[in-house]
Amino acid sequence: MIAFHARLFGAVVALSLAASSPALSQQLELKIMAPAAPGGGWDQTARAMQQALVAAKIARSVQVTNVAGAGGSVGIAQFVNGAKGDGNQMMVNGFVMVGALAMNKSPVTLEQVTPIARLTEEIQVIVVPANSPLKTAQDLAAAVKADIAKVTFAGGSAGGVDHVMAALFAGTIGADAKKINYIPFSGGGESLAAILGGKVTAGISGLSEYEGQIKSGKLRALGVTSEKRIPGVDIPTFKEQGIDLVIANWRSVVAPPGITPEQRKVLSEAVEKMVKSDAWKDILKQKGWEDAYLGGDAFADFLKKETTRVTDVLKSVGLVKS
Repeated sequence: MIAFHARLFGAVVALSLAASSPALSQQLELKIMAPAAPGGGWDQTARAMQQALVAAKIARSVQVTNVAGAGGSVGIAQFVNGAKGDGNQMMVNGFVMVGALAMNKSPVTLEQVTPIARLTEEIQVIVVPANSPLKTAQDLAAAVKADIAKVTFAGGSAGGVDHVMAALFAGTIGADAKKINYIPFSGGGESLAAILGGKVTAGISGLSEYEGQIKSGKLRALGVTSEKRIPGVDIPTFKEQGIDLVIANWRSVVAPPGITPEQRKVLSEAVEKMVKSDAWKDILKQKGWEDAYLGGDAFADFLKKETTRVTDVLKSVGLVKS
């Protein structure tokens, strides 16, 4: 009788364990905040996660909310204060938020969130009009060193990845980053018109933003910011041209402060399963995003180093006071 009960108990435990893993994942009901308006990169990332997590049966439901304002500063403040200890919430963020928080002197910082994973990255490029006399990155470097005020760079918002890249370019070649002549534009269309119209010397953006104009011959790419050449892309890196400029516009996902190690583990495993799913891989192909998955402590370490690097660059150009 005892043996029968022992076998019965063992069978029940085994059955429970076998069912617990998929059942747990299917029970996940998540909320993901995009700390920006609908349509932008963070919103697209949040909705891509929503699609992949549900399609891969990692979560039963995923709700996306948008909280726009000040480069994510408004969203992260709401997230840190309102979602504390909630193991079912996450927030998308990225490179742009690092600069925004520093420039806005935000009382809430990325040190307060729980790092989960870096998801994607986009390599940056510097372009010039096809009729520009500048043929290489070294030509641009020579022009900047000759008279930095005469070289104008078009890019996205002040303090964003394009601005940081312009400052890094100047600093790397030995020019004074504080004197960089950077013109921020609110949209890619406006900056493209300025570049093609010869109103600026060069433009900075993610590679996908200008890829069509580069291929059609309207723009000349002087260099990309990847460590090594990108397969299938015939553009030299800055490094191979003797300029040690490596930077990427990354996007990541974090959890609120105050969650337990077990809650962090559940979220981390869910995201890791997501990035390995066919649903996520299909979305990356459709969007032209590069897989840059980095999880756990490695991502936490990356986030600290990147925050320090971006803040130091913004200080060097006078956008953040030392």
